[in-house]
Amino acid sequence: MKTIKKTELLAPAGSYEAFEAALGAGADAVYVGGPDFGARAYAKNFTGEELLRAIRTAHIHGRKLYLTVNTLLKNKELTERLYDALLPCYEEGLDAVIVQDFGVLRFIRRTFPDLHIHASTQMAVTGAEGMKFLEELGVTRVVTARELSLGEISAMRRASSLEIESFVHGALCYSVSGQCLMSSILGGRSGNRGRCAQPCRLPYQVKDDRGRTVTREKDLCPLSLKDICTLDILPDIVDAGVFSLKIEGRMKQPEYTAGVTGMYRKYLDILENNREEYHVAEEDRQKLLDIFSRGGSCAGYYRQHNGPSMMAFSNEKKTGNVSVELKKRKEKVYGNLILFPESPAILELTSPARISVSLGEVQYAAGQPMEEARIRRQMEKLGTTEFVWGKLDIQMGDRVFVPVKTLNELRRTAFSLLEKELLDPWKRSQGIPPRYEPQETDTAWKQPGDSGKIKFYASCETEEQASALCGNPFLTGLYLPFHVMKVCMEKGIQREKELYLAMPHVARGQAPEEYLRLAGQWLSEGMKGFLVRNLESYGILRARGYQDKCVADASLYIWNNEAAAFWKEEHILRATMPLELNEKELKHLNRRGSELLIYGYLPLMYSAQCVRKNLLRCDGRESFMILKDRYGKGFSSVCVCDPWKTGNTGPGRACYNILYNSLPYGLLKESRQAKKLGVSAFRLSFTTETGEEARKIFDNFSEAYFFDRETSGMELTKGHFKRGAE
Repeated sequence: MKTIKKTELLAPAGSYEAFEAALGAGADAVYVGGPDFGARAYAKNFTGEELLRAIRTAHIHGRKLYLTVNTLLKNKELTERLYDALLPCYEEGLDAVIVQDFGVLRFIRRTFPDLHIHASTQMAVTGAEGMKFLEELGVTRVVTARELSLGEISAMRRASSLEIESFVHGALCYSVSGQCLMSSILGGRSGNRGRCAQPCRLPYQVKDDRGRTVTREKDLCPLSLKDICTLDILPDIVDAGVFSLKIEGRMKQPEYTAGVTGMYRKYLDILENNREEYHVAEEDRQKLLDIFSRGGSCAGYYRQHNGPSMMAFSNEKKTGNVSVELKKRKEKVYGNLILFPESPAILELTSPARISVSLGEVQYAAGQPMEEARIRRQMEKLGTTEFVWGKLDIQMGDRVFVPVKTLNELRRTAFSLLEKELLDPWKRSQGIPPRYEPQETDTAWKQPGDSGKIKFYASCETEEQASALCGNPFLTGLYLPFHVMKVCMEKGIQREKELYLAMPHVARGQAPEEYLRLAGQWLSEGMKGFLVRNLESYGILRARGYQDKCVADASLYIWNNEAAAFWKEEHILRATMPLELNEKELKHLNRRGSELLIYGYLPLMYSAQCVRKNLLRCDGRESFMILKDRYGKGFSSVCVCDPWKTGNTGPGRACYNILYNSLPYGLLKESRQAKKLGVSAFRLSFTTETGEEARKIFDNFSEAYFFDRETSGMELTKGHFKRGAE
C-alpha cells in the first residue's frame, strides 16, 4: 500500500516566544533564523543556545525545525563563520537548511552530507527544469517562486519527486524573490542580505510612455501588493502537489504567528478529515484580516497572473481588536508509579518512547503512611518541562513511606531519560572537517583561448542598438534576444562577432519549440552560446547538453569562491561578476574567465505585475511607464509582453515588467581599477537607449578601456563598486 505524506503546515518564528506560539497553535514545522545568514536580518532571531533548544523542543513534540541560511555570503563569512554556525545545529539534529547561495549549497553538501537542503524562494525556481537540476544537486525540497500558478506547480510536481513548499499566507514581494536590487541600489540595504528597506511600499507618481500623468493621488503606492490569504483555495493548492504550506511572517509578533497558524491548522484538519465539508466561515476570514491586513487580502498568483485586484496601492497596515491566546505545547506522558515496601520505587513512562527507572527503596511507614494524593501531587510537578501527564497510575502497597527527595529524584531522572530517548535518534556525529576554495584567482576556470586581451561585449534589446554596434572593431560579441538574433544571423554577423542568444529574465513554462529549434540551428551556423539569467533557463539548456555554451548573468549570483567553483564544475563558458560587491570584495573572488558589467541601466526588479495594466489597461504592447519618487527621480517600468521574443507566444503568456534604475551604472572613470581586477571580459548593457546613444556610449567606454583616455559628459552611478551592500 502506498504511503501518502500528510501535508505539512510550516510556520514562521522570529523569536523563541513565536516558536513556542507556532508549536502551540499546531504547526508541523517551524522555520527560524539564527544569529547569522537569515533573510530577515531585522527580526529578533535566535541566539545560538535558543536555536539548539528549539531543535530539541521541536523533536520532543515530533515536529521539525528548519534554519534559514537564505542570504548570499561573502568569502570571509563563508570561510570564517558558516561551519561553526551550523555544526552545533547539525549535531543536534537540525532537520534542514533553507538556502539561496549555490556556494553555500555546495559547501553544505560536502561538509554536512546528512543535512537536508531546501532551495529558498530566493532562488526564484519557476519551473520543472530548474527543479530537476536542483534534484540532481541533492536538494530535497523546493520553495517555489510566489508568482507561480497552480498549473505550473502541478507540472513541476509531475516532473520531479522533490517536495514542494509554497507560501499560503502573508506578505507578497512585488519583485520575483531573490531578483530585487531596488533596496540595495537605492539605499545600500540588500534584500539578498535580509535587509530590505521596502522602497516598493512607497508612493510614486506614474506617467505613461507619452509623459502624461496617470496618477493624481499623492499617496498612491503602485508597487505595493496586498497580503496573500489562501484559505478558500487550500484544497486546490494541496491537489496541485504542494507538500508544505508556508506562512510568511518572521518579522511579526508571536500573536500573529499563533493566530494565523491556528486558523490554517483548523482548515487543514478539516480538509484532511472531511473534505466534503470544507467551507471557510466568513468570521474566520475576518479574523485573519483583523490579525493583520495590508489593503485587504488576495489569493496570490495561484489563479491569476497579475492584476489590480492584487494591489493594495497603499502602505497602510491594519490590525483589528482581536485577542489571540498563546498556547504552549506539552507532550502527553503516560506513567505507572509502583511503590511497594522493601522494593525499589519504579516509574515507567510512555510518550511515545518507553523507559523504566528504579530508585532507592520503598519503606514501611513507622508512623502515618503516605497518602496517594500527596504522592501524586509530588509527581505532577513537571514545571517548565515539555511534558504534561496524560495519565498517571499509582500502584502502592499498605503503609508506604518514600522520602520526598527520592520521589523528586525518580521523577527528574525518568523524564531526563525519556527526553534523551526521544532526542537521541535525531542526533548526528560531527560533520566532515571543512575545506575551502582557495582565494587565488588563478584557480578559477579559464576560458579557452583567453590571451589576456581586453574583450568587449554588449547586450542589446533592439535591432537598432545591435546595428549601431556590430561594425565596431572593438566589439568582441553581442548578447541578443531572439528576434534580434534572427536578423543578425540572417545577415551573417556571426562570422564577424561572437553572438549569444539572451534568454528571458524570467522563464516560465516550456520554451517555444521554434525557439529551441532555431537555437540549435544557429549553434551549428556559428552562434557562440547563450546568456542565462535564471535557473529555469539554465535547466532547459543543461537538459540539452548546452551548459558549456552558457554565460551566467549577474542574476545567477556568485558572491564567494564556493559559488565560482560550483559554476566552474558545471563547465559553463564564463560567469558575470555580482553587482552588489565592491571593488575590494571583487578582488577576493576567483574571477578569471569572468565578465564584469561596466555600463547599463541596472534592473532593480522583475515582476509578474504590470504597472501599465494595473493603472491603465493591458494592450499587449511592449511599452513602458515612468515612476517618479519623492526626489523627482524617474524609474522606467518596461513591459515585456513576449518574454521569448518569438512573436507568437499567444495569450496567457508569462509576461513581466522590468523596473530600471533612474541613472545608468557605469565604470567609465574607474577603467583602470576595473582592468586591474583581471576579468576576461567587460560588458555594456543597452536597454532603453537609441541606436545612436548606444554607439556614443560604446565609443566613450572604448576610449577609456583601450586607450586610457578620460571622457566626460555622462551622468553615471558607480552602484556598489565603491560602497558595497550592507
